[in-house]
Amino acid sequence: MILETLAGVVAALFGGAEPAVWTGYTEAETVLVAPVAPGRIVSIKVRAGDSVAMDQPLVTLDAAADHAALAAAEAAVAGAAAHLDNLRTGRRPEEIAVIRASLHRAEADLGLAQVTLDRSAQLLAQGRVPEATVDRDRAALTAAAAAVEQLRAELAVAGLPARKAERLAAEAALAQARAGAEAARVALRERALSAPLAGRIETRFREPGEVVAAGAPILSLYDPDRLFAVFFVPEAARARLRPGERLSLSCTGCVEGLTATLTELATDPQFTPPVIYSREERARLVFRAKAMVAPGAGLLPGQPVTLALRP
Repeated sequence: MILETLAGVVAALFGGAEPAVWTGYTEAETVLVAPVAPGRIVSIKVRAGDSVAMDQPLVTLDAAADHAALAAAEAAVAGAAAHLDNLRTGRRPEEIAVIRASLHRAEADLGLAQVTLDRSAQLLAQGRVPEATVDRDRAALTAAAAAVEQLRAELAVAGLPARKAERLAAEAALAQARAGAEAARVALRERALSAPLAGRIETRFREPGEVVAAGAPILSLYDPDRLFAVFFVPEAARARLRPGERLSLSCTGCVEGLTATLTELATDPQFTPPVIYSREERARLVFRAKAMVAPGAGLLPGQPVTLALRP
C-alpha cells in the first residue's frame, strides 16, 4: 500500500506530463498563374526561386488572333458610328442640291402652265380654240402644281434626321460594337500574364512553345512573408492552446527568437501524419494546428520546424 502511494506521488511529480513542444513543417499559400483562354506560350520571363514584384510581367501568350479580332471590332465601331451620324444629319448636301434643282425646274413648269392656261382661256372666249384645249391646259397646271408641292415636301424631309426608332436602333448597334471592341481589348491584354502579388516563384510548370488550356497553371508563386507552420498536438496539449496565441519557433540553422501566431486548431482528431510520425508516435491521435510565422523569418516552404509554448 505504501509502495503504491509512493509510486503515485513519483508519477505525479515526474511522469505523465506532455512536453509543450511540437514538430511540424512550413507551408506557403500558393497562387497559381494561369491564362483565362487557351493559347501557345511565347515566353516565360522567370524561373523557380526568382523574386517578383506585383504586376511584373511573367508570361506572354500568342496574340495574333486577338490582334485580328480587335481590328475587326474597331472597324465595326467605325461603321456603326458612321451609320448613326448619317441618320442624325439627314441626306448629304449633294442630294439636297439635286432636289432643289428639280424644284426650281418644277416651279418654272408651273409658271409656264399658268401662262398657257390663261392664253387658252382668252382664245376660248374669242372662239378660236375648243373648250377641250382649256381643259387640257388646266389639267397640266394642276399636275405642275402637284409636282412643285411634292418636291417642296421632299426638300423639307431631306433636311430632317431619321425617325426616332431608327436612331435608337443605330445607337444600340453602336453601343454593341463598342462593347465588342472593349471585350477584344480585354482579351488581348489577357495574353500577357503578370504577377498578382509580390513574392517568389515556387514552380514553373510549362515551357515556351507549349499550348496550355484555359485555367492550366504555368507558374506558382507565394509571399515569403506569409508562411504558416503546420504541426500536430495531442489532446492534452490542445486544451492549452487558443487561436491568437504566440508560440516560439525554431529550426536547424534558423536565427533565435522566431515566433508564430496560432491561427487554426482542428476540432476533429487524426492519426499522426506519416510525414512527421516516429515509431513511438505513429498510433497517436492528434489535432492539426496551423500558425502564421512572423514576417522576416527567412524560412522556405516545407522546412521542418519545432514549436513550443512561450514561457
